[in-house]
Amino acid sequence: MELTVGPNQFFWSADRWSAFYDDLAKAPVDRLVLGELICSKRLPFFQDRIPDAIETLVEAGKQVALTSLALVTLKRERKATGALADMGIPVEVNDLTALAHLPDGAPFWVGPMVNVYNEGTIAWLARRGATRICLPPELPLDSVARLARAGADAGVAIEVWGHGRLPLAISGRCYHARMHGRTKDNCQFACEDDPDGLDVKTLDGQPFMAMNGVQTLSDSHACTAHQIDALAEAGVSALRLSPQSKGFDAICGLYRQRLDGKLDADAMVDKIVAIDAGLRLSDGFLTGARGADWSGNPAPR
Repeated sequence: MELTVGPNQFFWSADRWSAFYDDLAKAPVDRLVLGELICSKRLPFFQDRIPDAIETLVEAGKQVALTSLALVTLKRERKATGALADMGIPVEVNDLTALAHLPDGAPFWVGPMVNVYNEGTIAWLARRGATRICLPPELPLDSVARLARAGADAGVAIEVWGHGRLPLAISGRCYHARMHGRTKDNCQFACEDDPDGLDVKTLDGQPFMAMNGVQTLSDSHACTAHQIDALAEAGVSALRLSPQSKGFDAICGLYRQRLDGKLDADAMVDKIVAIDAGLRLSDGFLTGARGADWSGNPAPR
């Protein structure tokens, strides 16, 4: 099984963004998705760094794609989506409106923001040119296995969300701006203060979810340490690891060791928690009663 690094969901400075991908050129991952997934206002801060990052990663032997926005609402966003195909590398579609901007027959990838829930959708996307699909993270293992078989029949590689805060929803409103008493158009990029999203708790102080500008995320970080053997048996071709600000290159290395059989699940989890003791882990969408459930130890806090 291979490792794919998904697009960064958060707003980081341009220098931090560049350094992150320079480090990943040496990481044991097979492919990366670059670009802005969440908010088009963030893109100008690092847009001119993307060609150099692509060159660095390709020279390191990585496959690279560019993501579309998860929600396209403005004319300039439609124009930017149309320009993605001009970069000469695959586009990962995270909003189906992006398909209208791709040349006929051009191969593309499909990200986890697209609702791929059945075999018919996989067959339709394959006919349109999809070569790789990352399934939405809320699917149970039985559904993943069925869709992996459908992907194999259609010649499409199937990925599963392997690690990171789970994307739950995208809104037209910006939660960060509202919290600071600002409008969306005058947000002053408040989301930059929260490089892994802002924790949201219930009224009685229990961890609930996280917000990231216009995006809602899980409070917990998905971790497939205990599910890797089952996912491999199901025919999943790759795990998707979602960037985080702390120790991400080390996390990539731990997943590679786990896939190669050099590290068992419990030892891997211990090392992940040691990187950031504040992480709460979950794998409930695959095998639990709730998405926030965790099959390992310690239990979620």
